[in-house]
Amino acid sequence: MKILKYFLFLILIILIGGAIYFGTKDGKFDVAESKIIEAPAEVIYNNLKDYKTWQEWGPWMELDPNIQINYAEKTEGEGASYSWSSDHMEVGDGSMKTVKVIPNKELDQEITFNTPMGDSKSNVYWRLEETGMPGQTKVTWGMKGEQSFMEKVFMAFQKEDMETGIGIMFQRGLTNLDEVVKEQMETFSVNVDGITEYGGGYYMYNTTASNLSDIAAKMGAMFGQVVGYMEQNNLTRAGMPFTIYNELDEANGTVIFSTALPVKERVITPSGSPVICGYMEPVTTLKTTLRGKYENLSKAYEKAKSYISENNLQEHPTAKMFEVYVTDPGAVPNPANWVTEIYIPLIAPPTPQ
Repeated sequence: MKILKYFLFLILIILIGGAIYFGTKDGKFDVAESKIIEAPAEVIYNNLKDYKTWQEWGPWMELDPNIQINYAEKTEGEGASYSWSSDHMEVGDGSMKTVKVIPNKELDQEITFNTPMGDSKSNVYWRLEETGMPGQTKVTWGMKGEQSFMEKVFMAFQKEDMETGIGIMFQRGLTNLDEVVKEQMETFSVNVDGITEYGGGYYMYNTTASNLSDIAAKMGAMFGQVVGYMEQNNLTRAGMPFTIYNELDEANGTVIFSTALPVKERVITPSGSPVICGYMEPVTTLKTTLRGKYENLSKAYEKAKSYISENNLQEHPTAKMFEVYVTDPGAVPNPANWVTEIYIPLIAPPTPQ
């Protein structure tokens, strides 16, 4: 009996010691992982703000493809929420609610895990920060809270601590998010709209010669010069920016092109002005629309040229082809939504008698 008595006393000491150890152990945690993503903050935020998009990049989907997700009536903005249920130990059951939103910058959420030891609540936060490089964003995904006594005991017997497990999960999620965003930004489409009459009109422009590979690099500064001239002279823009290809030598990879902005009427410019006024005659064209990055323009031209050949159309011998930039990249951050209209002048088919 003495041995049993001492044994029970020893167990009591261990239990008391364990209770003191886990009771005094700091259970606070703040785990955050960051990743630089080559995308504007708005594009990334659009993949975070609505819980219905989380299944496209959420790391828990890889752990349990059979996870059951229930969406609330509101899934975006403050007060939005959803819940999930899973038999997978690392996923479990829980819910999340959005408590604060600063569009394109911050998201604060409250997450609740339903465990056999009771509900456990923590705070989840997202931060989107500019890096100083155009089109690049630092994305931080974090979670902070405090473990209960039983959670501290439970985690003490796991292979990895709580912070490590959360960090690995967040790293995987950020990598998935990066891939989803890149795929979205690479999406493009080309549509040959058909023969259309372009009305022409006056425009302010400047011109330069360039290698084909340098067009994009030069175009920005050239448009800036035209815009600056118009602002200095209080000239009102009458349409979207466009580029005219005056001479194109594909064999030697060179081009002479003009960047232009439409105006309502003729503008007399002083001699030697770097920006002058031009006029485009109304012209019959084949219109083709590209939705996506400008680097896909070559594919749009290929499709347009094929259409011309297949339909026995004739390109105009003197009128110049041009591109109209329907969307402003500064206002439309996702390049998949940029719209460019391509116009190839044609010899108008004879009017049926």
